[in-house]
Amino acid sequence: MAPVRDLKALPKAHLHLHFTGSMRHSTLLELAERDRIHLPDALAVDWPPQLTAADEKGWFRFQRLYDVARSVLRTEGDVRRLVLEAAEDDVADGGRWLEIQVDPSGYAARFGGITAFTDLVLDAVRDASARTGLGIAVIIAANRTRHPLDARTLARLASQYVDRGVVGFGLSNDERRGRTDDFAGAFAIAERAGLLLAPHGGELRGPEHIRLCLDALHAGRLGHGVRAAEDAELLARIVDAGIALEVCPVSNVALGVYSDLTSVPLPTLLEAGATVALGADDPLLFGSRLAGQYATMRAAHDLTDGQLAELARMSFRASRAPKDLVDAATAEIDAWLAHP
Repeated sequence: MAPVRDLKALPKAHLHLHFTGSMRHSTLLELAERDRIHLPDALAVDWPPQLTAADEKGWFRFQRLYDVARSVLRTEGDVRRLVLEAAEDDVADGGRWLEIQVDPSGYAARFGGITAFTDLVLDAVRDASARTGLGIAVIIAANRTRHPLDARTLARLASQYVDRGVVGFGLSNDERRGRTDDFAGAFAIAERAGLLLAPHGGELRGPEHIRLCLDALHAGRLGHGVRAAEDAELLARIVDAGIALEVCPVSNVALGVYSDLTSVPLPTLLEAGATVALGADDPLLFGSRLAGQYATMRAAHDLTDGQLAELARMSFRASRAPKDLVDAATAEIDAWLAHP
C-alpha cells in the first residue's frame, strides 16, 4: 500500500480566497458579540450554513450571509486581525503563498474610501507576512452586480498598486448577473497595467461563459473554471493557452454545482493536462480551509501522493509568487514526496 503523507505538511499556494470569507468563525462570533450585531442562526448555532445557488433565491441567501459577516468588520484592528488570522490558518495548512481577493467597494463607506481601505489592507498584508513568513499578495476584484464603470474605477485603482502588493484584477459575485462583456473596458485597463486577469467563470454558468471570459476579458486565470470539463474543445483551448483553473471543490458542492465531492470533475481536468490550483473560496461559509480541499479530493478520487504533490506544484506555477519562493516551495514539495 502506498504511503499516505500529511497533507498539512505539503507546501501549497492559495489562489482563491475571498477577504471576508477568510474570517475565522470564532472571530465572527466574537466581533458580532462585541458590537451587539445579531447573526442569523446559519452563521451562529447552525454553522456552517446549508447553502445552494441553484436559483436566484439561493444565491441571495448566500450573499445576505456574506454581507452580515462583512458588517462585523468595524475597525482598522478588525481588518488587521482578519488578514493575520487568514495568514496563520494558511501556514497551518501548509501555505507558502496566498493571493487574497478583495473588493474595496464593499468596505469603502466605513474605512474612508476605496484608496484608504486598499492602503489598510496592503499594510495589514505586509505585517501579516512579516509575522507569519507567508508570502501574500492582493487581487482587487470588481463586483459584477455593480455598474461596469465602478469596475473601471477599481481597475485604475489596482493599476496604481502594481509592484506595491497588488498582482491581479478579478470579477466576482453571481455569474448569472449582469453582462460579462460590459466589463471588458475594466479588464483592458488592468491588462495594460500588467495585472493578472482572473475573473470568476465556469462555476454557476457553463462552458459558454468561460469562452466569454477568455474572449472578452482575456482571462489569464479562471476563478473556478471547473465546468470546462463539460467541453473537450474548450478544455483543450485552456490547456494550450496555459490558463490555470482555481478549483474550489467544497464550495462547488455546498452551492449545488455538483451533488457530491466525487462528482467534482478534477480527474477530467488533470487528464486533459489542465493547470489546477485548489482553493477554499470562503471558509467562513463553507467550513473548509486549504488543506481540506486536498483531503476531500484525495478521498473522493483516490489521488496518490504524487498527484497531490503535482497539484501543489501547479498552484505555485499558476501564482504570481516570486521565483525564489516558487523554487524553495518546489524543493519542499519534492522533499515531502521523497520522505513518507
